[in-house]
Amino acid sequence: MAQQAAQKPAQTVRAAVLRVDMNELPPISRLDTPPADLGFAGARLAIDDNDTTGRFMGQDFEALEITATPQTAAAELDKLLAEGISFIVTLADEENTLKLADQAGDRALIFNARAKGDRLRGADCRFNTIHTAPSHAMMADGLAQFLMWKKWSDWFLISGSHPEDIALADAYRRAATKFGAKIVEERIYEDTGGGRRSDSGHVQVQQQMPVFTQRAKEHHVVVAADEAGIFALWLPYQTWDARPVVGSAGLVPHSWHPSLEAWGATQFQNRFEKLATRTMRDEDYQTWLALRMIGEAATRTNSTESATLKDFMLSDRFEVAGFKGQKLTMRDWDHQLRQPILLTTGDVTASVSPQDQYLHQTSALDTLGIDRPETQCKF
Repeated sequence: MAQQAAQKPAQTVRAAVLRVDMNELPPISRLDTPPADLGFAGARLAIDDNDTTGRFMGQDFEALEITATPQTAAAELDKLLAEGISFIVTLADEENTLKLADQAGDRALIFNARAKGDRLRGADCRFNTIHTAPSHAMMADGLAQFLMWKKWSDWFLISGSHPEDIALADAYRRAATKFGAKIVEERIYEDTGGGRRSDSGHVQVQQQMPVFTQRAKEHHVVVAADEAGIFALWLPYQTWDARPVVGSAGLVPHSWHPSLEAWGATQFQNRFEKLATRTMRDEDYQTWLALRMIGEAATRTNSTESATLKDFMLSDRFEVAGFKGQKLTMRDWDHQLRQPILLTTGDVTASVSPQDQYLHQTSALDTLGIDRPETQCKF
């Protein structure tokens, strides 16, 4: 049967990766500078993986790689839609992800591989959008479970002043209430524009942090909510009190990390590093996952028809392997892909959530993020 399929002309499943690059300041650390192929390298590995199975089933896969700005993203999406491409992975911030989803409408299925905002899974959810990027709530819950297992229940929450920082801080407040932690004090680090990488910026922030964290109420751990990347990396070893730092620095939740070795991850990492000559980042993994979902749907349905693949991915029969120890499945109430959260220190994966003691009536993964009874999403 496979031989007969191989003799037929291959049916091509076309997709695209649309990355919307923002005009941003450089990160605090030069080690965090985004590579030019961020996300695209994950897409290339996914296409290789899809083709490995597809060649035996008469299926071929391709993914166009498009770089845009917020000003050109709409025009680039129009071009893709005009070409009949009905699967589009977006690497964009929350605002642009929502705009692109609305623009696509029922002409394409959007895979959000970057934006973490909970409102995209809540009040502003869209039926045509699947989220392979974990939400802020999933990240915060994954970290909170570990902190409660450690009995580090008293938190000193420091958040940035940008909207994305505020949204992340909200997720930590929600996680604290959900798992029984206590936020003993909150402070906001105002971004004055002088703390990013510059000749004097790091000196300024290093001098600020001990005084900024002085006289905080007694706490077990400092929780940093710094999605904008302004101050958190300067917190470890600079706090007034000797306390662990978690969140946006120190112990950090990730969807993927180069240190993971379990569940076949080492082989997966090696294949990526051979292809990209660098380690895999979250955006690469989330893009890989989106395109692997398409490949898995094509294999399972033995079809390349867009409508068939879409219906299967959104059904309760769909699952995909993600090198995280268990199958990843879809939440039908907000189209968030369930997945474990890695807790990493930079060099090692310290733990993986959900933690064993947190149980759920349907899936332990639903202890991470917004569960069905809590959702504000209405398709």
